[in-house]
Amino acid sequence: MYCKIAIDGPAGSGKTTVAKELARRLNIDYLDTGAMYRIVGLYLKESGISPDANEEEIQKKLKDLIIEYKDGNYLANGKIVGDEIRTAEAGVYASQYGANLTVRSFLTNLQKEICKDRSIVAEGRDIGTVVMPDAQVKIFLVASPEVRAKRRYEELKLKGKEISFEVLLKQIIERDKNDASREIAPLVKAPDAIEIDTSELTIEEVIEKILEIVKRKCKFQ
Repeated sequence: MYCKIAIDGPAGSGKTTVAKELARRLNIDYLDTGAMYRIVGLYLKESGISPDANEEEIQKKLKDLIIEYKDGNYLANGKIVGDEIRTAEAGVYASQYGANLTVRSFLTNLQKEICKDRSIVAEGRDIGTVVMPDAQVKIFLVASPEVRAKRRYEELKLKGKEISFEVLLKQIIERDKNDASREIAPLVKAPDAIEIDTSELTIEEVIEKILEIVKRKCKFQ
């Protein structure tokens, strides 16, 4: 039996760090779907395509984009994707373009194919509701906007990137609004998901909570 673990939640709630470490400890695959939206958002923005462009224009441009996941790296048209997708701006693009039906269909189909027939930890904003509704474990991580902005600020600071806390907080609040209000696959907690507020928890505490849930619900093949 495969063990499928879906981790959803807003930007900065700790999804990526938690999901990576869970996958490592359980020795199963890991998929960061948010990175895929960042890749597409940045690609379309740099291609001069507006988030409000018509479906045909976006679809035509996406036909020229091949996204692969190999050896822990994402490749866009054969080129390894780096920290260029981890900026605050790339996060905003991901949310803006992610509201487009063509973009979501393009990535959802790819994500479903990757998650099929394997044990995997996948994280994003619609994993438990759209990509892996059959996941045995569904987790919804939350944290206050201020805590999430502080985490992102510290993360970018360590990478030598300068951005004000106020700007980051504004971007996170804007992204929350975009993600929750979009018509297609909005950010919502699946009915059978377990919510964990990470505001006052360490990463280790969050992981331990999820591992207890996995032990109860999963039997690995």
